[in-house]
Amino acid sequence: MTEIQISTDYITLGQFLKLADVIQSGGMAKWFLSEHEVFINNELDVRRGRKLRVGDKIEIPEFGSFTIIG
Repeated sequence: MTEIQISTDYITLGQFLKLADVIQSGGMAKWFLSEHEVFINNELDVRRGRKLRVGDKIEIPEFGSFTIIG
């Protein structure tokens, strides 16, 4: 499991995808979410604006598992 550190209260799912090097630019988030399943705390979510906070767990099949840390 990879830890992704943030210094703010939250980041959006789109920002997370870029920070975790899953996508190269923020503009790719919408496309990525339409083509891949992303589970946040074991629930499927496709909203690029979804707020991720410290302690959230993200799993993307074929890309890995991530945890948000502060």
